[in-house]
Amino acid sequence: MPVLTRLVPSPVFVEIRPGALDALGGILADQRVSASGRIAVAISNGSGSVLRARLEPALPGADWYSVEDGSLDSAVRLADEIRGGVRGGHYDTVVALGGGKIIDVAKYAAARIGLPLVSVPTNLAHDGICSPVSTLDNVGGRGSYGVPSPIGIVIDLDVILGAPPRFVAAGIGDIVSNISACADWELSHAETGEPVDGLAVAMARSAGENLLRHPGNLQDRGFLTALAEALVLSGIAMNIAGSTRPSSGACHEISHALDVLYPKRSAQHGEQVGLGAAFASFLRGERELTGLIVERLAHHGLPVTAAQIGFTEAEFTEAVHYAPNTRPGRFTILEHLDLSPSAIRDAYADYVQAVNS
Repeated sequence: MPVLTRLVPSPVFVEIRPGALDALGGILADQRVSASGRIAVAISNGSGSVLRARLEPALPGADWYSVEDGSLDSAVRLADEIRGGVRGGHYDTVVALGGGKIIDVAKYAAARIGLPLVSVPTNLAHDGICSPVSTLDNVGGRGSYGVPSPIGIVIDLDVILGAPPRFVAAGIGDIVSNISACADWELSHAETGEPVDGLAVAMARSAGENLLRHPGNLQDRGFLTALAEALVLSGIAMNIAGSTRPSSGACHEISHALDVLYPKRSAQHGEQVGLGAAFASFLRGERELTGLIVERLAHHGLPVTAAQIGFTEAEFTEAVHYAPNTRPGRFTILEHLDLSPSAIRDAYADYVQAVNS
């Protein structure tokens, strides 16, 4: 009898520990990553540039490239700069050192020039540290672009502890939203027959459930390790599924709608999808899960109502009504219920009352 299996796209290495950056030179010397030591390092003007002075002596074969913002233009510009750089684009790999925007820009740039990428995040704001997607600002607002996922992840917990707490807490919202996203996927399977990848669901939902019930906080290295591992697992789940389905449902549609309708006012991605997950769970009638999500978000200082991220009830209602337009063809609780604006407003008022009771 033949043995049936499948290959699971995943990083070659994942290093999550205190002091990991001190070993970065040795990690990148792995023959699977860089046989020659020729490395292009993309950094931000913030956390990345601060760490450059510390890391430069350990990376003598590296060239450093600054990234201005998280736009598609910056990603294209970075690719052109690396291709025409000091070494004429003859690098073994690209290293992304900084926050989520820098990693998304570098993932796109590396894909554009055909180089692998090593992700070295300085915060844990979202699962982009390992996902096969780059979310970039463009003339139309913000778009998601499919890219190869990183071949390596290096997360220094000491660096994460020094990051602004809001940028770390946001990652909790992103991971917890996996639970809602998987529920939406299973709803679509029941209502439309859309195939569900059980392995991707198991991985994404387990990551979310672990964070939902973890008793730690942002000063706890054990909790930060669990969060970092969950973000990596979420990215691998998307690789397995071949789409963002295990990590993106109504929760992300609502967040994308806020980005489109109010681009100058949108909050952190993880903050918005966490709120979106709580409200989507409420719409599905999952009152116990809604309570758990709300309690865990509030425990970490994350918003649980639209007002807490600066939006009125009317604005949030408009975003929820617009949300299905952000992912045409994706079926979630929003498409299933197809609520009118007045029905959304009433449902949200009930949700807020439940949250405050």
